[in-house]
Amino acid sequence: MRAALTRVDAVLVQAVIAAALSFAHIHDLAAAAGQTGWKAWAYPVSVDLLMVAAWRRLRTGTAKAAGWCWFLIALAASLGANIATAGLLDLGDVPVWLRILVAGWPAVAFLGGTLLAHTPPPAPEPVREPVPTPPSINVPEALLAHARKVAADHRARTGSPIDAPNLRARLGVPAPLAEAIAQRL
Repeated sequence: MRAALTRVDAVLVQAVIAAALSFAHIHDLAAAAGQTGWKAWAYPVSVDLLMVAAWRRLRTGTAKAAGWCWFLIALAASLGANIATAGLLDLGDVPVWLRILVAGWPAVAFLGGTLLAHTPPPAPEPVREPVPTPPSINVPEALLAHARKVAADHRARTGSPIDAPNLRARLGVPAPLAEAIAQRL
């Protein structure tokens, strides 16, 4: 147990390093776009939380389209900040469109997080009631033999097979038994 605790997982170390760098890049971009103090630090939190919420939605197996949409939006925000702070953007002179984008991000992140967290689960499939099957009726062989004679007599006189109501009347048996006999003829 102790050995497992002291072993450093390379993936976890890589994740911490990547998160710290991305966090710093988003903070630097927000600060350059005019967000100061705690507000500049809130931007990377909102980007990362939206990404985590989207990833969680993807892992649950429900509404994957929404999960992918918001995951890609958060990923674009994170990658955009990483690339912009790599020297491609003069952080001393941030363009107006980027200031507008940074200022609008909190509303976008709130909308995405809310939709991901509060989308109702799909309605369960309705439970289908099983079709009741009538209990099988055991027909005695002697009664079945007599019914075959009655059915043959009926066909000879009328030219058509006997139905359950006529069989019931001729044999004097209950309707369910007459149905069972008619099925076996």
